[in-house]
Amino acid sequence: MTRVAAPAPAVDTHCPYCALQCGMRLTGADVQPREFPTNRGGLCQKGWTSGTLLTSPHRLTTPLVRVAGELAPATWDDALDLVAARLAALREEHGPDSVAVFGGGGLTTEKCYLLGKFARVALGTSQIDYNGRFCMSSAAAAGIRAFGVDRGMPFPIADVAGADVVLLAGSNPAETMPPFTQHVRNAANSGGLVVVDPRRTATAELATLHLQPRPGTDVALALGILHAAVADGHLRHDYVAERTTGFADAWRIAAAWWPERVERVTGVAAADQRRAAALLAGADRAVVLTGRGSEQHARGTDTVGAWINLALALGLPGSPGSGYGCLTGQGNGQGGREHGQKADQLPGYRRIDDPAARAHVAAVWGVDPDSLPGSGRSAYELLDALGDGGGPKALLVFGSNVVVSAPRAGHITERLSSLDFLVVADFVLSETAARADVVLPVTQWAEEDGTLTNLEGRVLLRTKSLDAPPGVRGDLSVLRGLAVRLGQPARRFPDDPEAVFTELRRASAGGPADYSGVTYARLRAGEQLFWPVPAEDHPGTPRLFAERFAHPDGRARFAAVDHSGPAEPVDAEYPLLATTGRVLAHYQSGAQTRLVPELLAAAPEAFVEVHPDTAARHGLADGAPARVVSRRGAVQARVRLVASARLDTVFLPFHFPGAQRANLLTNPALDPTSRMPEFKVCAVRLEVAS
Repeated sequence: MTRVAAPAPAVDTHCPYCALQCGMRLTGADVQPREFPTNRGGLCQKGWTSGTLLTSPHRLTTPLVRVAGELAPATWDDALDLVAARLAALREEHGPDSVAVFGGGGLTTEKCYLLGKFARVALGTSQIDYNGRFCMSSAAAAGIRAFGVDRGMPFPIADVAGADVVLLAGSNPAETMPPFTQHVRNAANSGGLVVVDPRRTATAELATLHLQPRPGTDVALALGILHAAVADGHLRHDYVAERTTGFADAWRIAAAWWPERVERVTGVAAADQRRAAALLAGADRAVVLTGRGSEQHARGTDTVGAWINLALALGLPGSPGSGYGCLTGQGNGQGGREHGQKADQLPGYRRIDDPAARAHVAAVWGVDPDSLPGSGRSAYELLDALGDGGGPKALLVFGSNVVVSAPRAGHITERLSSLDFLVVADFVLSETAARADVVLPVTQWAEEDGTLTNLEGRVLLRTKSLDAPPGVRGDLSVLRGLAVRLGQPARRFPDDPEAVFTELRRASAGGPADYSGVTYARLRAGEQLFWPVPAEDHPGTPRLFAERFAHPDGRARFAAVDHSGPAEPVDAEYPLLATTGRVLAHYQSGAQTRLVPELLAAAPEAFVEVHPDTAARHGLADGAPARVVSRRGAVQARVRLVASARLDTVFLPFHFPGAQRANLLTNPALDPTSRMPEFKVCAVRLEVAS
C-alpha cells in the first residue's frame, strides 16, 4: 500500500528580506501574501519568489574545509574542532582581539544576541561589528542625539498612511520595499508627496514635488527648506519653546542658507524649496522620512540631523499623526543593532562603556563585569585592519557578504586574503564564503523560529514552517558548539530560540530597548508589540514621544549642522559624481536574489545610468560596455541612457559580483559619529570599455 505524505501545513510568517517584514503564508515552499499592517496583503517580486531558495540546488548542506587550496566536504565535528582549535591557538599567541566577528542585520534577534555574547564571553574579543553599520548607523546616531533614543520609525506605519504630506529624503521604496508605496498613496493623491533624490526614481515618479539635488548636498537642501519655513512664518514657536532646546544655534547656521544660495549649491530651485516648506507646514498631519541616501555620507549623521531639525521646527515629532522616522533597510536592521552585535553596545541598546550596563548584562550572563571587553572597531575599520600588524588575524562572518557589500571592496578583499583564518556561516556560497577556510551551512528563514524587529519597532515572530535539509545546523547550534569547544559551559549558550529570547528579555530589562515584557506566547497569540515593553502586562509602545522625549529633561535637541559637501570633490581627472543603490529585482549584495532565476532574468548584470549628453561626450551609446573609474578601482557596466539623470551624476546598482561590484568605486571616508562610510557619492570618470 502506497503511503501518501501529509500535506505541508500552512504557516503564517514574514518575508526574509527588507525591514517592512511583509506578512506571508508559507505552505512548504509555496508563498502567498497575507493581510498584515505593513503590506496589506501585497508582496514585491522578491517576496513572491522567496520560497525558491528553500529548494535551491545552490543550497549548502555540508561543512566545507579548505584543503590544498580547495573547499572540500567535512563532518560537523571535524569542522567545528578545526575552527575552535585555530581560534584558541590565535588567542593564545596574539590575545583575544586577534579574533574578530562580523554579523548581519538580517540575522534574527536571537542570533544577534548570542553572537554578541559569544564574541565577548567565549572569545573575549572586543572586535565585533556588523553590516548594519553600512545601513542605518547615521540615522541611529542622529536619532539618539535628537531624541535620546533610536527607533527607526517611532510610530506605526499607519501614521504614514494617514499623513496628508510625506517627505521622503534619500529613499526609493517603490523599488526597495514596493508594498510601502501604498502607505504614501494618500499623500500622493492629495498633492503632498515630496521626494528628495538625485535620480528620477520610480518613487520620484509618484511625487507631487521631486527635489533633485547634486549628490552630497543634502544638508544644504535641508537647511534651505528650514530657512524657508522660518522666513515664511511656519516656525512652531510654541512647540520649539516647550519641547526642544538648541534652536538658536541651529538657526544661526540655517539663517545663512537662504533658498537662492542653496539653489546654487544643490541645483534645486528656490521656489521648490519654499513649496516643500509650505506643504509640510500646511498639513494637518505630516511625516518626514529619511533613508540610505541621507545617511551614507561622511557627514551622514549631520545630514539626518538637518532633516530632523526641519521636522522639529514644524512641530512634527511626537504630534498626533505626524513625526520624523527612518526607513530601516535590512530585515532585522532595528533588532540587529539593539542587542549586542554592534562594537559599542550591549543588549537592550546599552552602551558597553557604561559600568551599570556592564554589571547588569554580566549578571545575566554569569560572568565578572571586568571580564567583558570594551568597545571595538566599527565595521569598515575592523575589515580594514584584518591581518595587518596588530589587527585581527581570524574572522568569523555570520549573515554578511563583505566582498560585495563593503566600500573600497577591492581593498577589503585583499584584507580577507591576508587573514590567517576565515570562517563563514551561510546557506549559499556567497562571494565571501567562497574565500573562506571553513564554510558552515546554516538554516535559513523558514527553517527556524526567531524574532525580528521591523522598521516600526514592532517585534515579530518568524515561525518555522519546514525542516532544514539533512546536514544543516542553526546558527545558535553553531555558536553553542564552538563555545563549548572553547571551554564554556553548555548551559551558557542555549541553542533553542525561545530559551535565547527569554535570556535576552532579562538582559534588555531596564535598557532603552526594553523587551522584558515580550514573550513568544504573546507573539504567537498575535499581539502587536512595539518596544519598549517593560512588563508582561504592558501593551507596548506604538508611539514614542507623545508627552516627552527620551533625554533627561524630556526635550528634543536641535543639532547645529552645516553643509560641507562630499569628502571627495570632482576634479579634471574624475569629473563626475557616482551614486549607488538598489534595483527592484535584487536585495543587498545579491547573494540570495541572484540565485532566483526569475529575479536574475529581470536584472542579470550591472548597468550605469548616464544622461544622454554626458554619454555622448564620453563616446558612449545606450547598451555599450563602459568602465566607471574612481581613485579606488574600476567597474565594468553597460550604459543605460536616462534622460532624467543629472548631467553630473551616474548611478550604479550594488548587487553584482566580480568586476561589476559598484563598491570597487566607493569611498570609505567615515562619518565621525556613526562611522558610516560614504557609499552615496564619489568622484569618477567614464571610459569606453572593450
